[in-house]
Amino acid sequence: MWRRPDLSLGFGALYAGIGGMLSVILTALDMGSLMFPLAAGFMLVGPLAAVFLFEISRRYEREEEVSLSLVLRGVAERGGQVGNMGLVLSMLMMLWLLAGAVVFALFYPPGVPLPLESFITDVVLRPESMPFLVAGTLAGGAVATIAFAVSVFAMPLLLDRDVGVVEAIGFSVHAVVINWRTMIGWAATIAVITFFGIAFIYIGLVVALPLVAHASWHAYRDVAR
Repeated sequence: MWRRPDLSLGFGALYAGIGGMLSVILTALDMGSLMFPLAAGFMLVGPLAAVFLFEISRRYEREEEVSLSLVLRGVAERGGQVGNMGLVLSMLMMLWLLAGAVVFALFYPPGVPLPLESFITDVVLRPESMPFLVAGTLAGGAVATIAFAVSVFAMPLLLDRDVGVVEAIGFSVHAVVINWRTMIGWAATIAVITFFGIAFIYIGLVVALPLVAHASWHAYRDVAR
């Protein structure tokens, strides 16, 4: 990140800006409660967002030249498989949002999403909302676990080797299963860093995203050796 702060922090700023823009739009529409599932869902598609940062790390590891055009070209060369993996992650995010909507509908009357303040005071902070929060956590946790297992090493592998999405997903799941204790800690670390990145009005993502992405590349290389 410090070797090329312009590219690393630049990509971080891009995604932070997108997140901030979505939050402003949802707040203006009095649908601020959607920021919670969208922010959590961002972690599901994080490997797709980090693909350019993976390419920076890959090029440095091979002692190759690093520039914006070369990074974009490197990702484009694997664009087909990266796009397929992005489709898998997008489907998992859709499943995440659907699960959240179903759980919410089971406990609360149907209607438009609540403003952020109403959601916090009328749902999150009320003691009688505990069953809803537990059910939502379990449903979301199941989807998040699947997404993490299939993607944490798959996207770096697609950039590093000439493999298909199915093979990359199989490698990622296998690596997570045989290193499950370490991977629980790594998943928690990613979640905490990303949470604080989003909590600071998305500004923290400028640093959090490249930090996690470059570290994830080295985690992949440790497992792939």
